[in-house]
Amino acid sequence: METLKRLYFSKHDPALLPRIRAAVVGIAGAGGLGSNVAFSLARVGIGKLIIADYDDVEISNLNRQQYFIGQLGKPKVEALKENLEKINPFSEYEIYLKKISRSNIARIFGDCQILVEAFDRAEMKEMLIESWLEYFPDKPLVAASGLAGYGKNEALHTSRYDNVYICGDETSELPPRISPMAPRVALVANMQANLVLQLILEQK
Repeated sequence: METLKRLYFSKHDPALLPRIRAAVVGIAGAGGLGSNVAFSLARVGIGKLIIADYDDVEISNLNRQQYFIGQLGKPKVEALKENLEKINPFSEYEIYLKKISRSNIARIFGDCQILVEAFDRAEMKEMLIESWLEYFPDKPLVAASGLAGYGKNEALHTSRYDNVYICGDETSELPPRISPMAPRVALVANMQANLVLQLILEQK
């Protein structure tokens, strides 16, 4: 197993790998954004991911979320951990089958150096950002806004508001009769994951 572990990380810059392996990142939500962010950060080799969500895997999730037919009905966090361990068994995955609220954010994500916001609903996004800034004003939060539809790659960007970063186009809403599409959801999720990695490697 140690040989496999060494080979798994053999392409990383040895000067950067210790920071990656020591990193602890939280992901609030395990849907389209959260499951894609988790896949990318696991492949990178982030030392520990803390993931919280209370939903189960549904058939309608499979068009954009990192789950499989055989996992239908299973809690997303359990299914996601199962999938992440198949990709990278050398990192740690701590999961919480809970609805995130103001009262449990600090307990669940307090050990994280960065938190990823991966919610669908605007009121949950607002609650998470406000609570994180209240509890951990010096720790970055990487959020998403505006990932509906398809195309418009040129509109995607990252904005910064103090220690809050927002990836997406910050404007688009889901058009009638069009579900969230895998390409654009994954693009924004990977913008978030890429920014998380940048912040980890640039932190002093």
